[in-house]
Amino acid sequence: MKNVRNVAVTLAIFAGSLGAWEAIVRAFAIPIFILPPPSQVALALYRGFASGLYLDHLGYTLLETLLGFIVGSLLGFFLGTAVAMNRWVEFFLYPYIVMFQSLPKVALAPLIVVWFGLGLTSKVINAALVAFFPLLVNTMVGLKSADEDRVSLMRSLAASDGQIFWMLRLPNALPFVMAGLDVAMIFALIGAIVAEFVGAQRGLGMLIQSMNFNMDVSGQFSILLILSFVGLVLNRGIMLIRKRVMFWDPSEKPAIETSPEEAVPAAGRAVATPAKERI
Repeated sequence: MKNVRNVAVTLAIFAGSLGAWEAIVRAFAIPIFILPPPSQVALALYRGFASGLYLDHLGYTLLETLLGFIVGSLLGFFLGTAVAMNRWVEFFLYPYIVMFQSLPKVALAPLIVVWFGLGLTSKVINAALVAFFPLLVNTMVGLKSADEDRVSLMRSLAASDGQIFWMLRLPNALPFVMAGLDVAMIFALIGAIVAEFVGAQRGLGMLIQSMNFNMDVSGQFSILLILSFVGLVLNRGIMLIRKRVMFWDPSEKPAIETSPEEAVPAAGRAVATPAKERI
């Protein structure tokens, strides 16, 4: 019942915001090429999906995002594991990783497009480069945060480094890794869109650029709405995977709600206990 009420309040706030937006645009007669009303954005959204234009470009952008996310996540996880578990790798390799990450990806995107062309490869590489660093850092922090007393205990029981990794360090690092995946997924979407802005044959980013040249602001708003929804869906997908993988973690277990009938006797017992102690 509480969840239904929360959803209803959220929808009411959203509808009120759209109504206020529509009213302000019409009251002040704001030109449509500056700020279109929600009705025009909805019309552009309908036309794009009805013609099949948005579906084609949306599928291509999703493919770029998912492939870039997979490549960047694997690279970040394995490289983060190597840096965390080997001091020599951390000493010689990690400074170069930080230096490379400090480079703006917007500046690298034109070079990547020149090197790998306007097709799928350049978009996947750019998305992977943007996505891999959050998972790299979170993997390093998670693996290094294992309790040293437990590590020493396992070593005293003749556990090998592999057993310590699989039975202690990796389970301890899973919350950090899943948090990194959550950020990496959104970053992969941003990286794919940035690469499409620079140069692409298909994709929502290329479509936004085309509409910008035609001054189709309503269409641009409709694509931004699609991208927001896609980001939300991808985020929810990572959250579902997190709950499946980390079913043992207390933070993933739903809170037990106490009914008012159960709360009254509990409060009565809490008050009665100190009274008995005084007697």
